[in-house]
Amino acid sequence: MSTFLLEIVTPERKVYAETVNMIIAKGVEGELGILPNHIPLVTPLKISPVTVKKQGESDQFIAVNGGFMEVRKEKVVILAESAELPEQIDIERAQSAKARAESRLQATKQDNIDFKRAEAALQRALNRIEVYGRR
Repeated sequence: MSTFLLEIVTPERKVYAETVNMIIAKGVEGELGILPNHIPLVTPLKISPVTVKKQGESDQFIAVNGGFMEVRKEKVVILAESAELPEQIDIERAQSAKARAESRLQATKQDNIDFKRAEAALQRALNRIEVYGRR
């Protein structure tokens, strides 16, 4: 089966660089399944898990918190604001972040706290919790 190189890079480090058979990511226009020799593409990504498929292995999930994906014939590069593998996720910290974000969203109704910022924080926390649970 054909393969391509997947690299997930953040401003701080390279999170992932392996040969894969397929990835599934959520772009702003919807879900994208990328196979080898896909047409070139650049798209912004939503805060959501990226599913990595390798022949003969279980699916792997990576928490990607926004950014862009560039698809080339033999390589896909995800430039993410942040990204974490399941074993790198501190689940207690993610659950605390979720509780704080939910609290801020409730306070938004009364105190005019930045709703979009609180909503993004909640999405990042939920993304980490989901990826951690799928490991």
